[in-house]
Amino acid sequence: MITLQHIRFLYEKFQDDLHTVRKEQRELRLTNPGMRTQLDDLEAEITYLLMRDEQPATVVEIGSLHGWSTSWILRALRDNGTGALVTHDLIGDARRHVPADLAEGRWTFVPGDARETLRGHRYDIDHLLVDAAHTASFARWFTGELFPTVRAGATVSVHDVFHGRRPWPVSEGRVVLSWLARNRTGYFTVSRLAAARVNRELVELKQQLGLLSPVHDGRDDPMLFFRMP
Repeated sequence: MITLQHIRFLYEKFQDDLHTVRKEQRELRLTNPGMRTQLDDLEAEITYLLMRDEQPATVVEIGSLHGWSTSWILRALRDNGTGALVTHDLIGDARRHVPADLAEGRWTFVPGDARETLRGHRYDIDHLLVDAAHTASFARWFTGELFPTVRAGATVSVHDVFHGRRPWPVSEGRVVLSWLARNRTGYFTVSRLAAARVNRELVELKQQLGLLSPVHDGRDDPMLFFRMP
């Protein structure tokens, strides 16, 4: 299970690389003023840190919007010196924003509805990030059909679960939490509202490490992380 103690360790272990990547991401925003950046700083950094630690061979991303999460992932794979990312999305705007040097040799963009493009896939998924249609019906698809194809122990992250202390009653987040409960699987979040103490402790750690200056202006950090049972 992903724990606060482990995340603290990763911040300290990779702090020098994280300084560099945060600077690169800040420059990416400045040179792409129209870029919508959907991951907040803590959840983006934790995504990067987990991938640095786990060194995934194959990462699958569902939903990329303008490529903000995509570029964080690709920087982790670059810094690992190994791994490939496959992004599935209906909209191809990410291809206009992701730097070519990050994409070359490690990124494949698959246009279309993931429910179709991932049907019968042959990926050996080491890390799955889901940030697409935030509906209960879409969540029933990925928990019911995609999750069983992800190898045990792989990291899975689902965005926009905890914008409040708990998900809405009929929502993607509620479906995911119900799936986790049925499978007796714990999760980790740094949501400012759902996990206030965890959020506060990591903010304090980032201040100690000189990593507190914002890259992104969002502070909700609603992503949920878990290991596939």
